[in-house]
Amino acid sequence: MIINRRFVLGGLAGIVAAGTLPVAPTHAQDFPSRIIRMVVPYPAGGPTDGIARIVAEEIGRSLGQNVIIENVAGASGAVGTRAVARAEPDGYTLVFGNNQTHGNNMFLLKDPGYDAVKDFAPLAGAGAFEHVFVVSNQLPVKSIRELIDLAKKEPGKLNYGSTGIGSGSHLSTELFMVRTGIKMTHVPFRGAAPLVQELVAGRIDVANSTLPSVLGQIQGGQIRAIGLGSPQRNAQIPDVPTLREQGITNADAESWAAFFAPAATPKPTLDRLSGEIITALNKPEIRDRITKLGFTLNVRAPEEFRPYHAHEMQVWADIMKAANLKPAE
Repeated sequence: MIINRRFVLGGLAGIVAAGTLPVAPTHAQDFPSRIIRMVVPYPAGGPTDGIARIVAEEIGRSLGQNVIIENVAGASGAVGTRAVARAEPDGYTLVFGNNQTHGNNMFLLKDPGYDAVKDFAPLAGAGAFEHVFVVSNQLPVKSIRELIDLAKKEPGKLNYGSTGIGSGSHLSTELFMVRTGIKMTHVPFRGAAPLVQELVAGRIDVANSTLPSVLGQIQGGQIRAIGLGSPQRNAQIPDVPTLREQGITNADAESWAAFFAPAATPKPTLDRLSGEIITALNKPEIRDRITKLGFTLNVRAPEEFRPYHAHEMQVWADIMKAANLKPAE
């Protein structure tokens, strides 16, 4: 499979240079003077939505204006992200994106309708979602090894859910199947909430979900966690062993998340929004609320996030290559 390396290399240069573009003048002291819209490109109820709402509420207080969440799902997060890319670049429309919306869609969608680097200015990197393998309570497996053994008996019979083509849950599971030599059937959903509902109901067998999206159901006994795709165990689910502990190497993955504004937004406005978001994410009470959701906070200012973004785009491009996933024609 050929990954579009020209986009990767061009994108990396664009990320580094993004902060040098000229911007239009603005009256920073007048911002904000009305409601700010923060787009979540997934359905309500998922982990991305939950974190966005916590941050929106907090920065709304400090900005003195309501920050409302608008869920615009569809096309693996591309519909809502595209809407923000085309919005008036005045600071009143933001997006809480991730490695799918601002990375993988560039490789796996024929025409996402935006450029993840050129069309956006990063405001703050928030951190990453760890991935955890969960299974329906109706599936008779209690470990990764048992899942592998069952999948090998009847290749393709088990199905696995994801939050859409190109999502972290999709690509990390494809990578897992390559590393373990198994085959399961992919069932994509438009977000975490409908996926979890089907998993609890037993209509989906397996998912390599972001931890926040399934933490409540794990703790409530509605589904079973069998393996964490990170180097170490997570304090929220301390009894769940990692993939590495169970003999599966080179299959870890985490899905980052970050806040963005349209690229042409005036710099004073970007600086104001960035400062408010970073301040909110670093408040102990906000960190505590978000961490309890199972999200791993690692706050990055725009100048720190750009090289991280470039690196992660390459990481996920490599994952797609390893998983033999082909871009849309």
